[in-house]
Amino acid sequence: MTPAGLSRRTFLRAGVSGGAALVIGFRFSADLGAQGPQERKAPNPFDAWIRMDKEGEVTLIVAKSEMGQGVLTSMAMILAEELDVEWPSVRVEQAPTQPTVYDHGTGGSGSVRTSWLPLRQAGAAARAMLVQAAAAAWQVNANTCRTEKGTVVHGPRLKRLPYRDLVAAASRLPVPDLKTVSLKNPAEFVVVGESLARTDIPSKVDGSARYGLDVRVPGMLFAVVARCPVFGGRPAKFDPARALAVPGVRRVVEIPPVAQGAHSAGGVAVVADNTWAAMQGREALKIEWNLGPHAAESSSALLKKCEELSQLPGKIVRNDGDALAALAGAGRKLEAVYQLPFQAHATMEPMNCTVDIRADRAEAWVPSQGPQWALDVIAKIGELKPEAVTVHTTLMGGGFGRRYQADFVVEAAQVSKAVGAPIHLVWTREDDIQHDFYRPAAYHRLSAALDGEGRPRAWMHRLVSTSISDFWHPDQARPEESEIGGAVNLPYAFPSVRVEFSPAPTGVPVAWWRSVEHSINGFVTESFLDEVAAAAKVDPLELRRRLLAEPRQIRLPPDNESVLNTSRLKAVVELAAARAGWTQPLPPGRGRGLACHFSFDTYVAEVAEVSVDQDGGVRVHRVVCAVDCGRAVNPDGVRAQMESAIVYGLSAALKGGITIAEGRVQQNNFYDFEVLRINEMPVVEVHIVPSREAPTGAGEPGLPPIAAAVGNAIFAATGKRIRRLPIQPADLA
Repeated sequence: MTPAGLSRRTFLRAGVSGGAALVIGFRFSADLGAQGPQERKAPNPFDAWIRMDKEGEVTLIVAKSEMGQGVLTSMAMILAEELDVEWPSVRVEQAPTQPTVYDHGTGGSGSVRTSWLPLRQAGAAARAMLVQAAAAAWQVNANTCRTEKGTVVHGPRLKRLPYRDLVAAASRLPVPDLKTVSLKNPAEFVVVGESLARTDIPSKVDGSARYGLDVRVPGMLFAVVARCPVFGGRPAKFDPARALAVPGVRRVVEIPPVAQGAHSAGGVAVVADNTWAAMQGREALKIEWNLGPHAAESSSALLKKCEELSQLPGKIVRNDGDALAALAGAGRKLEAVYQLPFQAHATMEPMNCTVDIRADRAEAWVPSQGPQWALDVIAKIGELKPEAVTVHTTLMGGGFGRRYQADFVVEAAQVSKAVGAPIHLVWTREDDIQHDFYRPAAYHRLSAALDGEGRPRAWMHRLVSTSISDFWHPDQARPEESEIGGAVNLPYAFPSVRVEFSPAPTGVPVAWWRSVEHSINGFVTESFLDEVAAAAKVDPLELRRRLLAEPRQIRLPPDNESVLNTSRLKAVVELAAARAGWTQPLPPGRGRGLACHFSFDTYVAEVAEVSVDQDGGVRVHRVVCAVDCGRAVNPDGVRAQMESAIVYGLSAALKGGITIAEGRVQQNNFYDFEVLRINEMPVVEVHIVPSREAPTGAGEPGLPPIAAAVGNAIFAATGKRIRRLPIQPADLA
């Protein structure tokens, strides 16, 4: 089934003529169901399909990647609900990577958020067609019919026709206007809102699930790449003889860097009969490196530069009132500096992929959040037309934004083209930690003004950060684009708010890490607000209540479609505090901290309970999370996402951190870039706000508040303020 190049109506006619299935194509984009000029203009008529066969089995074909977040289950649940079929009758099929047909790309906590309405409309259209087919068979008005668990029902005698008996007739009917099709009353939902087991779990339990590392194809060779330890460095010369002497090593090839788009570092690839031989061959290689222009870069030098920049005015990105005047005339002024290091993604499944480039075609198996990008780079390296490239999206052992990049695909494609064979390229854990695209390092200088009665009057926030936009698009005028979210839309009602941004130069590659800048700004703003509360001698919960008391809608920056509703934020704050027993006494030695944040259209508040031992060791005992993500399609999935974000954020807050010396990463593996162990995991309670609003993001919003909640709890327990991450015993001893 390859409808590329067909118009919407042509494709639907093709479905009819086959007579074997009812097929509905639909868009996830805003012009859902567009007719006329848009239909003729668009090269890709569909983003996804629903297919119902004569046995009544429903298949949802989607291009979103499953990386453990349960997205394929949630999307299928939406379809089952609106189509009105029993849950077990729906299956999901991973779409082939065809950019002319599907909307690929999984990130930004957007899969359920963006598919909610289109999936409902498509399911409702299919249901309407089945009803109409039944009404025609019974020669009754369709309005007198209804559906029930995959069956059309009519009349007092309850005549019934199962969907499977109506598929052929329904497929010959015109598709209703998807914009006006009648949707199910949410009060009648029976699938959406239920906690259902994820459909991808059984195969992961019995071992049949296929990840990128499991791919094997005939004639496949294995490769690893030696990369310059200094960012921007290249091989000056190398001797392949010792590597080629390793049993099983077939070839040693140099691969050039790719500066545009994929940003692959290049290096020397060792190709062998198996991964172990390739690794041994790489160990044996003799390479002299040209270290390039960043050999002197270090975290300490970057910190010094950031400190200097923070003393200077930056680009003003928000300016309400006159914060400078308010600070100058303040009865009391607070100032603080917060620091955060680079962070690696550290996916549990190391980076890998398999690429087979031939003279006239290519095929690849890629654990990717952006398979369309993978296809593009393979086509470019293979000098092929995109339609000659087939990319299979495999399951992923974690993504967190890392697998949106295509550097590892570039490498595999380069090697495959060089040796003329399918190449299974594998990164070791050390490769991944030392050659990631890191969360930016950041330095924040904040000030607040209090009046004589301790009331907050002004908030000043100067962000200095290595810039994702500067790295990927150095010529664009908005280096702050991926750095200010969560700071520029500060929700609290300060009379004056000023936010400035300055980019810090670096040769370290940076990109999107789970929750992007919100992971940084959530920690900074919620920690400093706790400082304001302490200075004002106001309970942190009470201060948030006061500053969120006036219902407001905040839309900043102007071109951001997200709207922050302060009432919904206040509601999650109060829910988390209530469930955590905010006013209840704690055991001796423990402290309780609160933080909240809005990101990806979702509101989250978290309360952490911690203790600190005499050596400065921090133990997080309990985290209570309240989340308003609109209607929770699969509540168990939402809880899992919150828990996952909390443990990921705790790892970064308590243990993580990438430092640079002599232009290279100092960490290697999980022994010195640690993640939270299972025995260190706190009890996590997740409370979901009942809502009739459309679903919003769930994968990332649980992360931004956790570091601040822990830091604020440490202050409550010890009186010591956490202003840099990861939390270090030296700051608490």
